[in-house]
Amino acid sequence: MSENKQQGRLPKSIQNRQIKVGKWTASLKVSDVNQIWTELHRIVSSHPLVRASKRAGFLVEEGKSNAYTDMTQELFVALLSKERFQHYLDTEMTDAEIEAEISQIELTNLLTAEPRKRYPESNRLARRISTLIQTSKTFKRFDNIGIEVHRRLADRQYGLAEWKNDKTRRNVQEMDERVKVVSFHSRDTRMVGCTGDAQIVISNVDLEKLIIKVFKAVDSPVDVRSLRSFVMSRLPVMDIYLVPIGSGSDDDENNKYEYDPADTRETPEANVLRREAEVTAVGFVDDFLTNLNKSVRGKEKQYNRMINVLWYCYLISDSGTQLEVAEMLGVSDSLVSDYRKRIESNLQSLSFNGVNEARQFEKALRLKVRDLIAVEVAA
Repeated sequence: MSENKQQGRLPKSIQNRQIKVGKWTASLKVSDVNQIWTELHRIVSSHPLVRASKRAGFLVEEGKSNAYTDMTQELFVALLSKERFQHYLDTEMTDAEIEAEISQIELTNLLTAEPRKRYPESNRLARRISTLIQTSKTFKRFDNIGIEVHRRLADRQYGLAEWKNDKTRRNVQEMDERVKVVSFHSRDTRMVGCTGDAQIVISNVDLEKLIIKVFKAVDSPVDVRSLRSFVMSRLPVMDIYLVPIGSGSDDDENNKYEYDPADTRETPEANVLRREAEVTAVGFVDDFLTNLNKSVRGKEKQYNRMINVLWYCYLISDSGTQLEVAEMLGVSDSLVSDYRKRIESNLQSLSFNGVNEARQFEKALRLKVRDLIAVEVAA
């Protein structure tokens, strides 16, 4: 049966989709950028892998541009940077050949690179799991026993090589529950890779042992896609992907930032007010000491004792207990306790607007009291 007769049996919409090929050669010869971009957008919008990536959440929409527009722009830049447009002209490729290469090679490579960029660790582990079950003699394929079946790797079913060929299959929901009995594997933090910037997560030997545990837990052949999910659910996988907190520009009213992070830095006005409050707090020191002096009716001996109690009980941290301070000063414990009550009463009467004021007061008070004690010792 001829190709034309075969197409005649197909619906007209499918026929049009099959024979639709852009005028690439003509557009490239005259450098019609708009037409080239339009043709690329058509390929991106109709590509099944692009649609699947969008449904899976791999393509992020930002601002006014939808996922197809962003992907088209990325594809256009990739082709331009690799000088593929000039290559198509130099090699005199036909429109159909150009369209096939862009759709089946260039766009596919761009799409497969996106998961590696967004989920680097998961992608790397998925490849390692797929390689192990295909190369290790511990596992075998179950969906092609006795028959030749061509399936994508993700849809192939594997199990333990020791199992019988007619091993009973379980549904995915049941296997998902059974795999939870497998213990969670600890993370291997050794650095690997040509640049040494990736953690190994799990060695190949341990990974193969983990796959065996998963197979024994589910007790059924599993398709590769589900197996990778089961195995990685028992691993501490960390996919770090940096994304902008917003999009757009300040001069675009319809494309403003979605998030406006708060500026926690101190404003010039707040800085001035803080400094003024700190200076005021330092001025409280003289008033505080004056009130202490008044509490002992200006008696020099009692005032000096109170200053020493203030120093050893409040302003230094290694002075010892109250009993030790009383013994050091040669007074009774009850007298030290009385002085402490008077000091705390005067401290409670102070009022600060912030922590910085209190810190400045404490610093100035420590310097002042230290000088008073030094003068007393010298005398």
